[in-house]
Order: sequence, then structure tokens, then C-alpha cells
Amino acid sequence: MYHTWMRYFTPGPVHHRLGLVCLGVGLQHGRLPVVGPRTLDHHVAVVVSAGGGWYRSADGRRTPVTAPALLWLTPGVPHHYGADPATGWDESFVDFTGPAAATYTELGYIEPDRPVVPLSDAAPARAAVARIARAARPGNPLLEVETAAAVHELLVALRRARADTDAEGDPVLTGLARDAFRPLSVAEHAARHGMTAAELRTAVRRAAGCSPKDYLLTVRLGRAKELLAATELPVAAVARRVGYDDPAYFSRLFTRRVGLAPVRFREQQGRAVHGGWSDRVPDPEHPPTLTGDSG
Repeated sequence: MYHTWMRYFTPGPVHHRLGLVCLGVGLQHGRLPVVGPRTLDHHVAVVVSAGGGWYRSADGRRTPVTAPALLWLTPGVPHHYGADPATGWDESFVDFTGPAAATYTELGYIEPDRPVVPLSDAAPARAAVARIARAARPGNPLLEVETAAAVHELLVALRRARADTDAEGDPVLTGLARDAFRPLSVAEHAARHGMTAAELRTAVRRAAGCSPKDYLLTVRLGRAKELLAATELPVAAVARRVGYDDPAYFSRLFTRRVGLAPVRFREQQGRAVHGGWSDRVPDPEHPPTLTGDSG
């Protein structure tokens, strides 16, 4: 005996321009029928939150599945899986497609080569699936947009819940962000992590979808924007604080990547409020807490 609930959708062309669209959602538990062998033309994330079973790949390899776990079903890849016939399992699934799936794959959020992914906790992913299920109520005029947004949320929740991921974030990226403003080469950054430069490039590419230099640049420019928007520090001082001794080089780099010169960015972000500029440099590790009515 098993229990199942599912809904399927057909988003229009305009919704596909959101990047991802949800094609279906389901919640099932018990001794479910075996799925496949079959091949789909879209993605499915199957979250197994209780019980166990198996997954068989196209080459015949059989992989045990023990909750909590994720099954990635990717377009064009044959798959065959099932719950333990004696105990069954609890699953929730989301069918989705869209051009953004390729970007999520490049960033490592979707892993076609790893169809069975152990999770540390299925609850956040199930919460995202529940939001899709609630949005699936008949007559909801926001159905396609709500479910599309929840698919993005689901992919982030699954990435964070992978058993091989630190709940506080990727340690390599955390270390790079911490040291981003120091005058270190990529090789020196790698040595601080006990890696070669090639190993660091591989790790950062897998975690962030870019090179170490590009990741460091995004951290530096993000901090520069905060300082330009929230302080009156001269551009040269901002440049030094984010690791550039040459303010002219910093300005050229900022302009090329942001599309605005630092001074123009500051003008655009300016706040004409009583009291003028804050006298405190913003600390990204300790954001302010809003209390009471600011009046």
C-alpha cells in the first residue's frame, strides 16, 4: 500500500523566460512502484526523506539509497529506481526545466554525474517542495511565478544540504573571502589551504563556478561598493582597503566590471537623508539590528 499526491503544470512561453519553470510536484510514501527504466526530457529532483531503496544507472550499476538522499534525474539520461519493497520510503519530487538549469549545472548545484547524493538534512528541501504544493492550489493566478521561484529556492536548499558540504559554507571560499584583501597570489592562497594552485582552481570552480582570481575580484568589488555607498572615504582609500595600492588601476577595474566609475557609483547610491553620512565603516560580519521606529 502506498499514498501519492501530485500536480502537473504547463507554463507558457513568457514564464520560461524566468529561467526555470516548475512542471510538476508530488508527495508520496509507502511501498511505491518501481520507476523506469525510462528517459525524460527535463530535470527531476527526488528527495527521499525516510526509508531506503536503490538506483540503477544506465550501465547497470546499482547504488543503495538511504534517506536522507537526493536522486537527480537529468534530461536524456536513462534511470531506474525503486523503494525497498518491504519498507518503502517517503519522497517528494519536483519536475523542472529552463535555460537556467545549465547555469546551475555549471555551478555544481545540479550534478548529472552523481545521480544519488547523500543529504545531511531533507527538511529545507521539503519546505521548498511544500511551498510549491501550496502554490498548486486550483485557481492560483500566481502559480507559475510562485512555483518557478520555489524551484530556485529548492536548488539552493539541496546544494546547502549535501552531506559533503559544511553547513556554514564552503571552507575554501570562506578562507578566500577572509583573505581577499591581502596582497597574496593564487599560489599563496592555495598554500594557505594546503593545496596546489591547480587544486585550488578546481575547488573554486566546483564551488563557485569561476576561477580563484574572479572569485577574489567579486569579493573585493562587493566590499568596495559597500564603502563607496556608506562612507565618504576617498576612492584611493577605498582602493587600499580592498587590496589595491594603485587607485587608477582600481578605478579602471571597477569601471570595467561594474559599468560605472567609482565616483559615479557613489553618486548613484547617495542618500539625501538628515544627518548625512554614517561615521562608522560598515562591518559585513556584524550588520546593524533595526529596533523600534526610526521616525
